[in-house]
Amino acid sequence: MKELLTRSLSGLLYVSILLISIFINRYTFIGVFFVFGIISIYEFQKLIHLKNKRLYIIFITFLGILQVFQDQIYVIIPFLVLTIITELFLVKDLVTIRIIPMFEKRKYRTSIFYLITAIIFLTLIPSYSGQYQPIIIAGAFLITWTNDSFAYLVGKNFGKHKLLERISPKKTIEGFVGGFIFSILAGYLIAVLSHSLSITIWLIISIIMSIFGTLGDLIQSKFKRQAGVKDSGTIMPGHGGIYDRLDSVIFASPFLYAFLQILHHVS
Repeated sequence: MKELLTRSLSGLLYVSILLISIFINRYTFIGVFFVFGIISIYEFQKLIHLKNKRLYIIFITFLGILQVFQDQIYVIIPFLVLTIITELFLVKDLVTIRIIPMFEKRKYRTSIFYLITAIIFLTLIPSYSGQYQPIIIAGAFLITWTNDSFAYLVGKNFGKHKLLERISPKKTIEGFVGGFIFSILAGYLIAVLSHSLSITIWLIISIIMSIFGTLGDLIQSKFKRQAGVKDSGTIMPGHGGIYDRLDSVIFASPFLYAFLQILHHVS
């Protein structure tokens, strides 16, 4: 009972800080994710057995550059392409080999173009159109939380077929389908209640967050399994580390940002 209470209070504090920072203004949102980013880099380096202080400097530098030049698409595209390519290689490694090869140079490259730039693209999502729209990123988080919650509930009660047993034994195909369906429902409700983007666009956002969020969670699970640990950190009692809480949305964020940019420039 005490563990459940601790977990609930910890989760409530995390969600409250995140949503309040999003809806106050753009700068509180960036500020909170600056802190989350620093913590996530520290936790990720522990997982892959890397100690490189330069990664923090790279994070701060890239964050500043991409925030200042976010309206200059020619500055954004190289970072976006490298991030998406790196993440697709991680997906390939997830499904084709038992252990993700993380020799020294790849540790450094993956830290930059999987974790650092993905976190930065997450901070760019609500301003993709040039105006700060907090509902976009808040909605993406709500969809991700819905996906995770119902994937767990459906998988626990109805799951029979393993999704990727050697990486995450508890995840099932039924759970994934359940999370996907309820993510679609969450996207529909956000569209109807927020009057922001169209229903079709929110449904596409739901698909992106569900599929790529699940992949991000599996990739992080593989890193943790290779490191021989249950959680990436201990900063959130009952939940693990910040990286544990953000793995899905971090991985999905470059794909969501790319979709929104295509939408913005086409329309």
